[in-house]
Amino acid sequence: MRSALVLNATYEPLSVVSARRAVCLVLSSKAEIVEDDGTHIHAETLSIPSPLVIRLRYVVKVPYHRRTALSRRAVFARDDHRCQYCGGVADSIDHVLPRSRGGMNVWENVTAACRPCNLRKRDRTPEEAGMALASVPLVPRELAWVTVSVGSVPEVWKQYLAQAS
Repeated sequence: MRSALVLNATYEPLSVVSARRAVCLVLSSKAEIVEDDGTHIHAETLSIPSPLVIRLRYVVKVPYHRRTALSRRAVFARDDHRCQYCGGVADSIDHVLPRSRGGMNVWENVTAACRPCNLRKRDRTPEEAGMALASVPLVPRELAWVTVSVGSVPEVWKQYLAQAS
């Protein structure tokens, strides 16, 4: 089953839920369907469009700005599954300043790397290992959590995510 983007009443992206959960929100009159995929979900007595984007009927106060959680999956998504040292296919992550030397487990210090580069660098800084980073690791944009949670963002969602950024 597909995923659905949940928007606040103000069209601010709130979360990504399963299509089944989105249907439950619509049936309980807590949300309305903004975009559908053209197919229908059938029950014995009713048929409703399969939602891709739903909007809540009430405003939910968001107490904080959401940050993308640091995880292997998120680092690979940010670095496009490419080693930041040689440009090859990344299969592991690397701390630019090793944790044994006081490097923190934060976005600016973690990068994707291939196994040969990771083994070559070991417990050293890139300068000590004679390696160079292709790009400086950065914190992902505020709405990057959507990309991490679904893998690839459907075209229909992009207009709602662009409004929020």
